[in-house]
Amino acid sequence: MSEIKKEAPDSENTASRRDFLKLTGALAGAAAVAQVAITNKAAHASSGGEEGHGPQWGMLIDINLCIGCQYCTFACEAINNLADDMKYCVVTTETTQSGEEFFLSRPCMHCQEAPCVHVCPVRATFKRPDGIVAMDYTRCIGCRYCQVACPYDARVFNWRDPIELSPQSPTFGLQEVDNRPRGVVEKCTFCTHRIDPGLERGLVPGIDPQATPACVVACPTTARIFGDLNNPESPVSVALSEAKTIMRLREELSTEPHVYYIPPQTDNRFQGS
Repeated sequence: MSEIKKEAPDSENTASRRDFLKLTGALAGAAAVAQVAITNKAAHASSGGEEGHGPQWGMLIDINLCIGCQYCTFACEAINNLADDMKYCVVTTETTQSGEEFFLSRPCMHCQEAPCVHVCPVRATFKRPDGIVAMDYTRCIGCRYCQVACPYDARVFNWRDPIELSPQSPTFGLQEVDNRPRGVVEKCTFCTHRIDPGLERGLVPGIDPQATPACVVACPTTARIFGDLNNPESPVSVALSEAKTIMRLREELSTEPHVYYIPPQTDNRFQGS
């Protein structure tokens, strides 16, 4: 494998929006249809994790309800104390076959079979028993193999020293986690710093705001739903079972993402069951 140099790129997101859509093959252009998997809702609703009967955290994003306000992104930046050029959750504007625009919100997919976990040479990236793909920043050596391996462009390299205060604070919240050092790869964690202590206090992630990812709490249209995929009564399981059509990005890769989407109702490519 050739050496990965660490010079800062001209843009923090080295993969352009066009390159990402080419990579994912999801939701954009007629050629993408063959690459987007439309999966039976019953199969999704019953598909928990591989870790027995414990919780498997997941998210459903209803594209029809997303208004592109980016409050999810801003809240994430605030509580993680991110600079504007560091985003764990990206919202892009896409177009249906009929020419209508919609917004695609893209956090980490927390894949069941996560490529990033398999390539990390020091096990800084690992999968928790509850399905969350997490990071140990004390182990990360900044090789960026995980960033290259991720088919969703969901990881960002930290080129800078920690900032004093995110531009999104205090409007969208205050810092809730420790700063990460320069030279590591960062990503969405589903806000484990809320989930773990929330469970200890008897709170329910996806219902109680203090135990729910900040992006979900910040959404003004409830386009994002979070919960335990192994619990049929959780908010996300109920929403999955009620949705007419659901999908996951790049299912042909068999990464088994824990993030699901309700596709645009105006795009007839996604109206099968």
